Amino acid sequence: MRALIVEDEVHLARTLKDMLKTVHFDSDICFDGEAGLDYGLSNVYDLIVLDIMLPMRDGFEVANRLRKEHIDTPILMLTARTDIEDRVKGLDCGADYYLTKPFEMNELLACVRALTRRQGEVVMDALTLGDLSLNLSTCNLCCGERSVRLGKKEFSIMHILFSAGKSVVSKETLLNKVWGCDSDAEDNNVEVYISFLRKKLQYLKTTVRIVTLRKFGYKLEEAEE
Repeated sequence: MRALIVEDEVHLARTLKDMLKTVHFDSDICFDGEAGLDYGLSNVYDLIVLDIMLPMRDGFEVANRLRKEHIDTPILMLTARTDIEDRVKGLDCGADYYLTKPFEMNELLACVRALTRRQGEVVMDALTLGDLSLNLSTCNLCCGERSVRLGKKEFSIMHILFSAGKSVVSKETLLNKVWGCDSDAEDNNVEVYISFLRKKLQYLKTTVRIVTLRKFGYKLEEAEE
């Protein structure tokens, strides 16, 4: 999963990135509201952590604009302000949760879990399709008694494919969500990792395969018996 952190305090932004990494989020960081809005409008994020006091555009304006553009990504708004009026304004602008600085790591992660559940993404230990399962805690891909541990990018790709269900995931989506919007990665990088994953599926002897839909992308599919 990928998060967008919009926070002008550089140290805090990097700390947030490290915190989210513990729950399998890769993060992109922006230090002003204008860049945060541009990144958010790409609609490739699973979570947006948004400060209120930002250069160029404040968090209220960013959240409001994203909602007007029908971006429904969960927004966790951060601020040092404690006024009730500011909390109400943040929620009215489209934030899903309001967290006051300073906060503890456990408090932040609890908010993230709550937002994840609220979006209908049930918190569970594993994702399953047919005889194949992806353990979200260990990053193992399992079929029967066989299992293989996935690397970071392999895990991210499989998580996206599992979560997509029968929908096709484009190469562009994989590039943005796994490598990040500012990455120099190209289509070939996706193809290489898809090849790695297919070899691991073959080793597991699963009936699930990664199907390529030419010019569209990839999806998981159970082989017909």
